[in-house]
Amino acid sequence: MAALAVESRPFGRTSARGDGPAALADGTLLIVSGMGPTAAGEAARALVAAGAEALISWGMAGALDPALVAGTLVLPGEVVSPEGALFLAARDWRERLAAALVAAHPVCSGRLLTCCEAIASREDKALAFRQTAAAAVDMESSAVAEVAAAHQLPFLAVRAIVDTAGDAVPQAALTAAAGPGAVGLGRVLGSLARNPRDLPALLRLAGRYRAASRALAAAAHCGALAPDVAGSADNPLP
Repeated sequence: MAALAVESRPFGRTSARGDGPAALADGTLLIVSGMGPTAAGEAARALVAAGAEALISWGMAGALDPALVAGTLVLPGEVVSPEGALFLAARDWRERLAAALVAAHPVCSGRLLTCCEAIASREDKALAFRQTAAAAVDMESSAVAEVAAAHQLPFLAVRAIVDTAGDAVPQAALTAAAGPGAVGLGRVLGSLARNPRDLPALLRLAGRYRAASRALAAAAHCGALAPDVAGSADNPLP
């Protein structure tokens, strides 16, 4: 499950199923949910209804840990919900994927925080890091993990860092990602017209985005992304 269509691009063409999950060439199901835990939970349930035997929360994230650089792949062992509930990723699956990626990309196994709204300022990122000890933040993973736990399915989050802990996310970027699954150029231009001082930060973020996209492409094509469903004993726990 990816929140935005641009995050799903490493998987290439899909076989459409209307507004529901689409099938990749190997039979894997993919759905673009839109941003936020509510949309992610609905998408995860749609995947389960379509026959998914494991769930991945896939896409990009913001760094809370100042040590993380753009393009770092976050494969968390733990995911924390906005309410503080803790979910575990499937350990063997996560470790196998990390081993396949670590030679070419920095990999972090630290905790991932899910929030209902984007954490955009440097000050708010620092506060979240102190309060939760989470290395990174997104807006969907805990909702996917919760559905996986309810159905006793293996769960994994694969998130590439875009904005670092030292980056303030410009309003133009937040506005662009606010639509249902797609990044809108028109929304970016409209926001920049209102806030032209966002341009340098937006250009810097574009470079970070390219690094994150390369990392996601590497994860998608490393040959270790598929779960060993039959052999997995590490289902997520609430």
